[in-house]
Amino acid sequence: MVRMPASAVGHRLPLPAAVLELFKPVTWFAAMWAYMCGAVSSGQPLLGNLHLLLGGMLLAGPMVCASSQAVNDWYDRHVDAINEPGRPIPSGRIPGQWGLYLAIIWSALSLLLGLALGFWAFIATVAAVFLAWAYSAPPLRLKLNGWWGNAAVGFSYEGIAWLTGAAVMLGGLPNGLIFFLAISYSIGAHGIMTLNDFKSIEGDQKMGVRSLPVQLGPDRAARLACIVMALPQMAVILMLIFLGKPIHAGIVTGLLGIQIWLMGALLADPRGKAIWYSSTGVTLYVLGMLVSALAIAPWSAP
Repeated sequence: MVRMPASAVGHRLPLPAAVLELFKPVTWFAAMWAYMCGAVSSGQPLLGNLHLLLGGMLLAGPMVCASSQAVNDWYDRHVDAINEPGRPIPSGRIPGQWGLYLAIIWSALSLLLGLALGFWAFIATVAAVFLAWAYSAPPLRLKLNGWWGNAAVGFSYEGIAWLTGAAVMLGGLPNGLIFFLAISYSIGAHGIMTLNDFKSIEGDQKMGVRSLPVQLGPDRAARLACIVMALPQMAVILMLIFLGKPIHAGIVTGLLGIQIWLMGALLADPRGKAIWYSSTGVTLYVLGMLVSALAIAPWSAP
């Protein structure tokens, strides 16, 4: 049994520090970055639309992403009691039903902010909030199967955020090039999520969560993650060459080349290097996103 720390005893409301920890600010970057890349790919002046840029990044990270973390931690509290007993909910620093209340409140506030940013931002927020709950909560609980769960997170954190950034800046649906980049990098994010699951293999096995490292084993899951991350970037490189952007294509190729070199170390020790790769190879991956966004911006402006 996980005991409530003495500092939390007697508190009927969650402490602010525990709420912030629940919302996991470190996870906000991916969605905020993807939104920014979408805004850049729109070809619209960022300084002239700073309210849309900053408002959308607030929506993508501290609102939608934070609410998804709260939902996930609430419905994963029994798994976290095994894997990470110090987390705010299993440790008791967020008492009672407050984990669920915070997930609901933050989801509702996200929808309100999406509505304030316009029609397309609201539609995207509805989709993102739905996926956040579908990923963690019954009856769907997509995370129980790594194939579906990773796809939901990848599409939400990368694809929806990217398309939202472009749509908000353009005031309408983006063109096919923007859709191609958003979908490509969403597919690659499936591999990133697979690596993220390496940290909880033991708890997932005990609780029946069929993450890909559990289903395939660490070695096969790591190989799959590398392939899934690399192939979409190769497709983006070919697109940039076709568009006559050799410099941008060369930069993305160089970033991918370094990733492939780092993948060698990952594959030699998947369990030991998965988190390491998430902070090295994934950084190069997201830099390629921005380079690609800059490349197609001239084709996107109306």
